[in-house]
Amino acid sequence: MHAPTGPAPSRRDRSSACPRKDKTLTDYGIDVSHWNRVNDWNAVRGNNITYASIKLTESTIMVDPAAGGHIAGARAAGIRPGGYHFARNLDVDAQADRFTDNLKRHGLLDAGSLAPMLDMEAAELRGNADAFVRAFIRRYRIATGQSKILVYANLDWYRNVLHPDQWADDNVYLWIARYNGDPGNPGWTHPRLALHQHTSTGRVPGIPGNVDRNATIGTYTLDTLTLGGTNAPPPPPAPGGDTYTVVAGDTLSGIAQRFGTTWQELQRINGIPDANRIFPGQVLKIRGDAPPAARTYTVVRGDTLSGIAARHGTTWRILQQINNIPNANKIFPGQVLHLP
Repeated sequence: MHAPTGPAPSRRDRSSACPRKDKTLTDYGIDVSHWNRVNDWNAVRGNNITYASIKLTESTIMVDPAAGGHIAGARAAGIRPGGYHFARNLDVDAQADRFTDNLKRHGLLDAGSLAPMLDMEAAELRGNADAFVRAFIRRYRIATGQSKILVYANLDWYRNVLHPDQWADDNVYLWIARYNGDPGNPGWTHPRLALHQHTSTGRVPGIPGNVDRNATIGTYTLDTLTLGGTNAPPPPPAPGGDTYTVVAGDTLSGIAQRFGTTWQELQRINGIPDANRIFPGQVLKIRGDAPPAARTYTVVRGDTLSGIAARHGTTWRILQQINNIPNANKIFPGQVLHLP
């Protein structure tokens, strides 16, 4: 990731020091791309590095050539890998789809992976940054069925460009770059702020040259930021056990995760035409008497109607008929199909 604006490091790098008393535990990590050569991932792990965010994609077509090697090396050394996307001011859906395809290819949506990260620092995005982040998260969640995601930006962006309260729900975690040499204490706060990139000139055994170093903030832990890990605070009970009233910042996927269901099921039992459009004050049924959500399927990139039919013991003609699909060759990611 590129160097952020802000003051130069004013104190020594204390990433190997004892955790501060106001923290439950500090988890240390790195982020790398093809610019970083890693000679010995076991040596990296031996330096108390427990996670690595690895560049996968940039823009709509670029795939980082070192990603596969970095991911395999980190996994073999017991370091939790995650993928990140460097955003450009181009088609947001195409970028999210490219990123999602590569997350799937490398198994980075599996439980135990560091949550994927969206890197917001390209200057051309400053004019529509919030809209871009909101659209990217929406597309990522529909395509993956995952809710957790990290959003990275520097201090200037969080102060002057981005407005996290517009899009940071309970499963969005903020990652700030401020090179002050004080791990976990960036000098800027937000309830969703979880990671601090505190230097771009860190030194780690096994990596020749400089590398970005990161630390968790406050009570956030690596488990919180891991897919399938612990998400704090614990989910609230459904009022009356059967309904939930939407508040500002909610997403259907976030609500579903809190109540142990899926966004597809909530969409179905509440008759919601567009899963990306819910509004504060809307009362959602959490449970219904209709057939279970297992009898629907959400299309992902690369699916065909015949392939879906074969996996579910039916034919493409039946799927076309019961879903009123005009052209059996045209289905799209995010489309919810009813199964017989």
